[in-house]
Amino acid sequence: MKKFLLLFFLFLCCSNVAYAQDAPDLPPGLSEGDMPDLPEGLTEETPAPADDSLQIHPKSFIQVDLTGFLEIRSGMRIRHDAYEKSTPVGEGRLHAELEKHWINAGFKISSDYVYDTVVGRNRIQLDEGEGWLDMREASLVFTPADFMDVKTGRQIMTWGTGDLVFINDLFPKDWVSFFIGRDVEYLKAPSDTVRISLFSWIANIDFYYSPSFNSDRYITGRRISYWNTMLHKRSGRDHIVRVMRPEQWFADSELGLRIFKNIRGYELATYGYRGFWKSPSGMDVRRGKATFPDLNVYGASIRGNVFSGIGNMEFGYYDSGNDRSGKDPSVRNSEVRLLAGYEIEIARDFTIGFQYYMEKIRHYHGYKKSFQGDNPPRKHYRNVFTMRITRLLMGQNIKLSLFAYICPSDSDYYIRPNMSYKLTDLWTVEAGGNVFYGRHDYSFFGQFEKNSNLYFSIRRYFHF
Repeated sequence: MKKFLLLFFLFLCCSNVAYAQDAPDLPPGLSEGDMPDLPEGLTEETPAPADDSLQIHPKSFIQVDLTGFLEIRSGMRIRHDAYEKSTPVGEGRLHAELEKHWINAGFKISSDYVYDTVVGRNRIQLDEGEGWLDMREASLVFTPADFMDVKTGRQIMTWGTGDLVFINDLFPKDWVSFFIGRDVEYLKAPSDTVRISLFSWIANIDFYYSPSFNSDRYITGRRISYWNTMLHKRSGRDHIVRVMRPEQWFADSELGLRIFKNIRGYELATYGYRGFWKSPSGMDVRRGKATFPDLNVYGASIRGNVFSGIGNMEFGYYDSGNDRSGKDPSVRNSEVRLLAGYEIEIARDFTIGFQYYMEKIRHYHGYKKSFQGDNPPRKHYRNVFTMRITRLLMGQNIKLSLFAYICPSDSDYYIRPNMSYKLTDLWTVEAGGNVFYGRHDYSFFGQFEKNSNLYFSIRRYFHF
């Protein structure tokens, strides 16, 4: 394994010792039969109060909580794809979480054990999420001071204000799981990092450091076909994406910072990031491999009540460190990204939300002038509208959801219908789909048109 999974989980256990002494003799003139009456309202059966907060029970100290689920999930393509199998997802999954918390410390281990019938690769690849084991979390959290929390190890992190749209959330995403029909919780991929949170009346600070680069779980062609810019056509299992990943510890590290504060019900935040583009965004033409160029991101956001709903705005400036002039055609240009959203409950258990997202390419003139190849150049502006509709029925046991991305600038869209039914507290069934369309094969959503699919799952929860 190239990255650390567990940093340390060994703690010094404490135990308390109770002392017992012989009861003292009664005062002269009193015997056990001559005890005075108890005050009114008290009886001899009234138990003495106990302050459990001051006691450490050895059994509860070592006892841990084990939770998780068993799941079977299967899907099928609704369009023929010559480069991929007809089944994008077909797997059995055991998810297990082991967790324990004390007063100032705790740990969590969360892992998935997968039997995959589609790719069939049993070799563990933790960075790509492939193989029979996917370690989701292996972290230790402790509080060295009242104003500080520290969490270290493999963990899943998130921040920002977008709904399935990410600007300042530069934590790794699993786009493969998202597009083939796994549960939406698997869109967030784990990071190997140290996170420090500081709290004060002035502002709160989140800081994280990853000694080695944590990339997205991006499209490679093993499960999802894509537009191959080198061959000017769709590709899949016939041309797996080859990359040059930054893998040198400490030299290829990542830093992230968030400063946030709540003012009169509005959360304001500023962000900073230093690292790399999370998905391949460059090309080493000589070696024929995709690359992860340097990236710095600076952003801000605000979120709070607007009329009867919740509104949010977010901004990010993507500084492409390897090509600040925009004249290198093998490196992605710098960008400005904006997001505005609004969500409102229009009736009981009926919520609707809208978002507008925009990307603007910096130094577009230099980009157009240096652009090479037969592929059409990217447009100066990319505009995306999203809509989410959520309806809860039967005492919130049935959840109906529809999420749509519509991109008029690229003439493509992506729709995610979903329905889940909670049969009991332990059993849940789910069905949904991923539907892509594009006028052009090379647009972002259009390239995945042949990957449109339907999926179904049944899940059984457990707790020990």
